[in-house]
Parts: sequence; C-alpha cells; structure tokens
Amino acid sequence: MSASTSHPRGVRLPQRRVWINGTIVSGAEAALSLFDRGARDGEGLLETVRINAGVPHLWERHLERLVLSAAELGFPVPVSPTSLSDALGELLALEKLSDAVARLTVTRGVPGGRPTRAGAWIEVEPLAGRLWSGTRSGAATAIVSRTPFEPGSLGRHKTTSRMAYSLAREEARAARADEALLCSASGELLEGAVSNVFVVRGGEVLTPPLARGILPGLARATVLVLCSNLQIPASERFLSVRDLLAADEAFLTSSVQEVAPLASAEGRAFPSREVGLRLRDAFRRSASGGNA
Repeated sequence: MSASTSHPRGVRLPQRRVWINGTIVSGAEAALSLFDRGARDGEGLLETVRINAGVPHLWERHLERLVLSAAELGFPVPVSPTSLSDALGELLALEKLSDAVARLTVTRGVPGGRPTRAGAWIEVEPLAGRLWSGTRSGAATAIVSRTPFEPGSLGRHKTTSRMAYSLAREEARAARADEALLCSASGELLEGAVSNVFVVRGGEVLTPPLARGILPGLARATVLVLCSNLQIPASERFLSVRDLLAADEAFLTSSVQEVAPLASAEGRAFPSREVGLRLRDAFRRSASGGNA
C-alpha cells in the first residue's frame, strides 16, 4: 500500500505517529507495501514492550528474543538495536508519553532484492488504554476458549500470524472477560491468548512447560525468578483445565499486564489471590528498579 491508496469508506485511521523503516509518519502515510512478506503472508515478528516513567522494561531482553527468532526463522538482518532504541525514544517524545505500550514489528521484507532487507516499524500508545479492568482492580477474569489449540512449531516465536489468538480474544470480549485461556483438544492448559498462565496449589506455583511449545514470556521468566527470591516453590508442570478450576488461585503474566491475579475462571471464583498479589507487588518493585 502507498500513502495514496484509498481506504474503505468510513474508516478513520489513527493519527498517532509511527516509525517505519527509518521515517516517522502518521495516518495514511503509515503504510506497508503489499509486496512485503509481513503484509502479504504474515511473515513477521513482534515484541510488545511496557514503558514505565519513560523507561522500556526489559528492552534488551525483548530485542534479544526478537533477534534470536529472526535468526532461527531465516529473516534478513533486522535494524540495529541502537536505531530501534533511538526510534522508540523519539516516538515517546513526540507523542509526549511517559507510561506507554510500544509494539516493535519486524517483517521478512520484499523478496527479490540482493540482499533482502527486513521491514520494521514501531508504534506507541498510552498504557492506560491497554490495561485490562481486572489488571487495574487486581481481580482479573478469564474464560477457557472453546476452540482447541496447539502451539505448533512456531508457538515459541512471537509471530504476527495471530489469527488463533485474536479469535480467542474475541471470545473473551464476548464473555466480558479479560482473557481467554487456550487448551489442547485433550484439555491440557497451555497459555492465554496474550499471556502465560500460572496456578497455585498447596502453596506451590505451577505453570505449563516451555517444552510444550508455548511462548517463553519475559514476564513469565521474571515471575519464576521472583518466586525463587521470595522462597515460593515454583515449577513447570503439565496442567489441565480441571487443575485450573480446582486451584487455590491463579494468575496471568504478560509484558503489558505484568502480573494479573485471577478472581475467577469460567465463572468459578478462586478462594485466594494472596500469592498472585504478592508476586504482582514484587514485579512492580522490580520493574521500577526497587528490590523485590
């Protein structure tokens, strides 16, 4: 698409600024060529980064995950981390945002060039608009998606091919829940549409194993470190929906929501949120540079 391309009647494009392939544009100018494999075939990778008081949390680890996935999946060399950091800082300044969410996307670019160059863009938006109501209250809600899910060989990479996850999110919205949990056809609990899932049973924190092909969430990894620091027993375990619904408590993690204790899942109220709230507070202290 080009800046002159018409859009469907009645469509109002966001006017916020976007950094795309080295240039900051907005509105209709924020366009990606239909010949780019990211637009044409969904061949892209993304990272969603939370910015607290102007500081992107775990920025280096987000870039590391992006670069490793790009290398493993045969992407052209992405834009340098320095350029991406500078672009993010410029966008935040132009949009006058301190607490925000940034999305960094890298595509496989337009084929046929020698060398093929990766496409890239960054967009930012206010954090408040991205937080679940349950994140704000400390009492999130979830449903179990009715569509069986398998991560497949690409599940551990954060790709832009997100139809299965988006449809699950629509289920959650229709049920007025914050998140939809994804399970296999046999009832194995895997992950959330945009989160990792934890249950607490007998004082022990349990989460599905990465060996199952789920996304290795950075917030997930942080929580496991915090559990060790706080001497809370934690381990990876194959879990079922039945395990979830019989748990003492459960919580979700993501880079945007951080730690979101669940008040209920499938309409079933959990007896406690104590461990989840403790980890949420420790996570917040860690993210702000304090001691966990």
